[in-house]
Amino acid sequence: MSGIDDRGDAFESKFAHDEELKFKAEARRNKLLGIWAAEKLGKDAEAYAKEVILADFEEAGDEDVFRKLREDFDAAGVEMADAEIRKQMDTLFAEAKQQIFNEA
Repeated sequence: MSGIDDRGDAFESKFAHDEELKFKAEARRNKLLGIWAAEKLGKDAEAYAKEVILADFEEAGDEDVFRKLREDFDAAGVEMADAEIRKQMDTLFAEAKQQIFNEA
């Protein structure tokens, strides 16, 4: 039975590690996304990036981040298609995962 318990513990450890890396990558993506959007909005990059990171804690998933960006672009009168925002979210998530992987 020890072998089965060891395998179970290993799977739990791997799952926890993967979830931690995913969380870090999402936070990094949100920071990069905030910097990207701040440039388009004419805002301070670091301050706005923090706002985007905090927006991600409103609900599970990415819709809270998307909604923040959509509302801020609309309020500032910046033309930005939904597809472009989502594409940037995907691109920066891939970049963030690579950065996290390279740090590990």
